[in-house]
Amino acid sequence: MIKTKGLTKKFSRNEKEFYTLKDVSLHVGKGEFVGIAGHSGSGKTTFFNMIAGLTKPTSGKIYINDKEITAMSENELAECRNKEVGYILQGSSLLNNFTVLDNVCMPAYLASSYEKKREHARKLLKEMGIEHLENEFPEFLSGGERKRVSIARAMLNEPLVILADEPTSNLDMENSKKVMELLKQISEQGTTVLVSTHELEWLKYTDYAMEMEDGVLKHYR
Repeated sequence: MIKTKGLTKKFSRNEKEFYTLKDVSLHVGKGEFVGIAGHSGSGKTTFFNMIAGLTKPTSGKIYINDKEITAMSENELAECRNKEVGYILQGSSLLNNFTVLDNVCMPAYLASSYEKKREHARKLLKEMGIEHLENEFPEFLSGGERKRVSIARAMLNEPLVILADEPTSNLDMENSKKVMELLKQISEQGTTVLVSTHELEWLKYTDYAMEMEDGVLKHYR
């Protein structure tokens, strides 16, 4: 579950105030698949970074599974991010000198049950249809394959929330469809999924959609 109340982010430049988010409130229930539409620079990534605990709001509150993350310490935030939130960043965030399997296992390197997590990573790669690539390096993967590796990594710790920021960016039609189908499947299994996109055709996979424009969130459909 994701809930935000009155999220605002502002900064000053030359004695003028600018807003990247303005009083954004949203509630996404367990297992819901919700889309956030909006052009580049509309505030989508800032919003996602706040939900992930990477950026602090100027004002407002954020709840992940009924826990107020805006009241957490940095250590508590890091633990929450690792255990309860899977974040699929815009673009490629894989480490080129690590294999596919090692990239997926990154969130578990400090876990006491690392070997068990490694087997779970292999299972996720199989579910993504890329188990044959576990020993490859990211530079030898297609854009669609890299994105599926990122999704598998986000799912490793079985989070209750998945954030996907522009997951179809720089992908062709076929791979974009596969990625959205995977995210839909994940939500149907009970995980809350929030996805951003500027490609409106992919909103058909979501349960409902909102639109971000100049930092303001409003209903899209």
